[in-house]
Amino acid sequence: MDRLSAMRVFVEVVDRGSQSAAAEALELSRPAVSRYLAELEEWVGARLLHRTTRRLSLTPAGAEVLARCRQMLELEGDMRAAVASPDNAPRGVLRVTASTSFGQSHLAPAIVDYTRTYPEVAVDMVMADRTVNLVDERIDLALRVTNDLDPNLIARRLAVCRSALCASPDYLRQHGAPGRLEELGLHNCLTHSYTGKSLWHFVRAGEPVSVAVGGNISSNEATTLVEAAVCGAGIAMLPTYALAGLVRADRLRILLPDCPPRDMTLYGVYTSRKHMPMTLRTLLDFLARRFSDPPSWDTDLQEAMAQATGGRDAKRGARSLTSSRS
Repeated sequence: MDRLSAMRVFVEVVDRGSQSAAAEALELSRPAVSRYLAELEEWVGARLLHRTTRRLSLTPAGAEVLARCRQMLELEGDMRAAVASPDNAPRGVLRVTASTSFGQSHLAPAIVDYTRTYPEVAVDMVMADRTVNLVDERIDLALRVTNDLDPNLIARRLAVCRSALCASPDYLRQHGAPGRLEELGLHNCLTHSYTGKSLWHFVRAGEPVSVAVGGNISSNEATTLVEAAVCGAGIAMLPTYALAGLVRADRLRILLPDCPPRDMTLYGVYTSRKHMPMTLRTLLDFLARRFSDPPSWDTDLQEAMAQATGGRDAKRGARSLTSSRS
C-alpha cells in the first residue's frame, strides 16, 4: 500500500465530506478511494470513519489519525521543497479570508500583484464578515484586525490599522461638528455590531479616553457604515483604509484629528508554524512588505486631507492620524 497516498485520500474524504467528492478532486475512481480507506484502516488497526448513506463522521481513532496524517503530508511537502532547486517558484492553491471591506479595497489588489509575481500560485479569496474557523473551512491564511488576538493562534503582525471619526458635509451642516470627544454623546453615532457598539476608545494628549456613544444604525461590516455615513446618517468611526477617496471627493470629512481612535493591528493568522508551505510563506512576506507602516492607505489619507482642506493646520492634523501612538 502507498501509505502517503492513502493518507492523502483519507484527509480529502474528511475535508470534502464524501468519498465521491474526494474521488473527483483526486481524479480517482470511487472503488479506488474505498480501497485506500480500507487499507489505511487495516494498517492502523482501527476503524476511522462511521459510514452511513447520508454522511461520514470521524471515529475517535479517526480524529487522532487525521491530525497525524495532516502532519505527515505537510512534512512530505517540506521534504520536496527542501530538495527542490533554489529558484523553484512556489506553486499550489491558497485559501485566504478577510473582511469584505478590507478584502475589496486592499487585499484583492495585493493578491493580483502577488499572483503576477508567482503565477503558479492560485488564490481562493473568501470574504467573510465573521471569524472563520481555519481548520473547518480549510483556510490557509486569515487577515484579522484586532487588539485581542487569541493567544492560541499563530499570527504574524502585518500592519497598524488606524481609524478616524467621519461625517458627511450634509450631516455637519444640519447638526454641526463636535468640538470635543465628550460631545459625541449628543450626536447620532453609527456603530459596529461587534466592536465599539456603545463605547469608543481614543487617545488624547497621549492618554487613553473612552466615550459612551449611541445611535440608530449599526452594522457588522465597515462597508455598510461607510455608506451610511456618506448618506448623512451620522458620525462613524471608520478604518482609514476606506477613507482617502471619500475625503478627497469631500463626501466625508475627518473630525477631531488631534484625538484619534485607538490603533488596532492587522494580523495574518495561520494554523502551523512548523510546516509552513512555501506559498504561504511567500504570501506573508509579500503582504508584510506591502502593508508596512505607515501603510499606503494612511499616506493617501494624509494627502487627501491636505488637498481637501488646505493649509498647514490641516496637514498637521492629517499627520496626527498617521503617526505612531499608544
